[in-house]
Amino acid sequence: MRPVAPEKDGPRVNEDIRIREVQLIDQDGQNRGVVLTRDAIAMAQDAGLDLVEIAPNSAPPVCKILDYGRFKYQNQKKANEARKKQHVVEIKEIKLRPGIDTHDYEVKMKAIHRFFEEGDKVKITLRFRGREMAHQELGYKLLNKVKEELATIAKVEAEPSLEGRQMIMVLAPR
Repeated sequence: MRPVAPEKDGPRVNEDIRIREVQLIDQDGQNRGVVLTRDAIAMAQDAGLDLVEIAPNSAPPVCKILDYGRFKYQNQKKANEARKKQHVVEIKEIKLRPGIDTHDYEVKMKAIHRFFEEGDKVKITLRFRGREMAHQELGYKLLNKVKEELATIAKVEAEPSLEGRQMIMVLAPR
C-alpha cells in the first residue's frame, strides 16, 4: 500500500493545483479570465512569482500570481494582530458567608466592580457551615442584595441555586 502524502495547510501553490483551468488574477490585480493552469504557472514563473489558489471552491478556482512567502508572512501577521486584540473572558470567583460584615461586604463589592471593568464574569459562592444550613433564606437575601446593587452594570447569567452546602450565582457584565 502506498503511503498517503500529508495534507498541507494553506492554499495550493504552483504544481499542487491539479485542475485544468483557473480564473487568473495577475500580479497587478488585473483579471485575466479563465486560463489553462499550465499557462498560468508559466506566466507566474516568468514573473518570478508563484501561482496561488485563492478561492478553491469557486468554479473555476480563482488563482493569483504573487510571492507566496510574502503572502504567508502577511497572513501570519494578521493572525497575530487578531490574537493580540482578542480578550478571553474569565470567570472570577468571590466567596461570601451568610453573616458577612458590612465592611467585608463592601470590599468584596469593590472587587466585583473591578472584575466587571476588566470584562470578566463573576461567580459568587456563598458557603454555609454547620447550623447556617437551617437559615438558607439569609443566603438568598444576601445574593438578592448583591444582584440589586449590581443591576445597572451586570446581568444575572445563573440565578442563585443551592448545590450541597453552597449557593452559587453567576453574573456577567452588561
